[in-house]
Amino acid sequence: MHIKRSGSQPSKAGPGDYFTGTVRIDAPFSGSGNLSGATVTFEPGARTAWHTHPLGQTLLVVAGLGRVQREGGSIEEIRPGDIVWFEPGEKHWHGAAPDCAMTHTAIAEMQDGKAVEWLEKVSDADYAP
Repeated sequence: MHIKRSGSQPSKAGPGDYFTGTVRIDAPFSGSGNLSGATVTFEPGARTAWHTHPLGQTLLVVAGLGRVQREGGSIEEIRPGDIVWFEPGEKHWHGAAPDCAMTHTAIAEMQDGKAVEWLEKVSDADYAP
């Protein structure tokens, strides 16, 4: 057993190439094998760029109010306790609501050492329904 104590890893800012707005990434982890994840906090209006995951992604919403959208679908609200599953290769984005922050734990499996393929940013027009 190995315990990574809360606060033992510094918070990191979400890279501007992959996120719009203020995003904080905490407690990144990788398990045995190909599992990876992190707790991610999006300030109001912040969001990921469009992206895909070769083996899919699970989001566990822990605080706030957020939004998710898959390509061709409508924007959906997400709340604490919601669990979101994105299919392998499904183009999508996720982030906070315009006036409320959102925190989720994101979990994905890696394929050939890669868990995500980043694409173009979500425009302000596409973010606002």
